[in-house]
Amino acid sequence: MRAARCCQLRRSLREKPASANRFEPQMLITSPRALASEREPAEDAMAKKQTDAVYKIVEVVGVSDKSWEDAGRSAVETAAGSLRDLRVAEVTQMDMKVEDGKVAAFRTRVSLSFKYEA
Repeated sequence: MRAARCCQLRRSLREKPASANRFEPQMLITSPRALASEREPAEDAMAKKQTDAVYKIVEVVGVSDKSWEDAGRSAVETAAGSLRDLRVAEVTQMDMKVEDGKVAAFRTRVSLSFKYEA
């Protein structure tokens, strides 16, 4: 289908008269994802699977003397000890603690989402 769509668009481009006074842009769609979006409206995958779920978002800050990655990992692992059913961790901010002109610690702020249970 992809190749047929490309050939169809190329043919339509060739059939345009060369003496046209105005420019009419043509979009050549070749990626499978773009072709899929033409067939059905884009919807959030999570919304499709669980329409009645509610998620809560909290922010935690992890600290490490090695890297931002270790700080983020520490934040998620520590929060996992008291929060159940963690779903998504999003890094929202990274910074450093500076002492005497040198980096003393890496800090990573992470937004965590988990399923809300009433």
